[in-house]
Amino acid sequence: MPNILLAEDESAIADTVIYALGSEGFQVRHCLLGRDVLQQARSGQFDLLVLDVGLPDMSGFDVCRELRRFSSLPVIFLTARGGEIDRLIGLEIGADDYMVKPFSPRELAARIRVVLRRLGHAEATPEAAPTATLGAFEQDQIGMRIRYAGQMLQLTRYEYLLLNMLLSRPGGIFTRNQLMDSIWRDAPDTTDRTVDTHIKTLRIKLKAVAPMLDLIHTHRGLGYSVEPGVNDKSATP
Repeated sequence: MPNILLAEDESAIADTVIYALGSEGFQVRHCLLGRDVLQQARSGQFDLLVLDVGLPDMSGFDVCRELRRFSSLPVIFLTARGGEIDRLIGLEIGADDYMVKPFSPRELAARIRVVLRRLGHAEATPEAAPTATLGAFEQDQIGMRIRYAGQMLQLTRYEYLLLNMLLSRPGGIFTRNQLMDSIWRDAPDTTDRTVDTHIKTLRIKLKAVAPMLDLIHTHRGLGYSVEPGVNDKSATP
């Protein structure tokens, strides 16, 4: 069973999450403090961290920043701070998803499954999942994963949805409004800055795999497009 680390200082919410995730087949360990989260994360025993921003000893944002110095453990923020700036900060510092309280425990469990499936904890193995190759990209639609130049990309939920949409029409230009309406329809107060931020983080992750390629193109006044590139695994550093 996947092991989930929960950082939440409100006992009622923690009890709700522990019960809901336990009912869905997850094992949950609960921490109250950020320093305890970091200590537990170093053990390598956990598959995902559900992280509140308002912890008693340190900000959840600071916990995530520190975590990213030594671990790629997936992170889902679960917090009452629902402003766009807070969401942008959370995603920019390395979170895989961001949920705002009040929340649906079933939705939280579903989002955890999506993140774990994307990172290789799928119910269906990569061999069983159909894939489609498009230039340097290999898409696993069921597993919600994308390989680039032969390497699995570690994408957040919105990064995956954004890249997947761009790849659905190679070379075609998507406007910011099209991307926002399709990908961020569950976050109606999102602005076009969110699209730009995720394009930036996608470029960084693609460059880390293949520094010589630059396949996401900005069309000023119009939007963004992606070229499939060449499926050349030698492009990886």
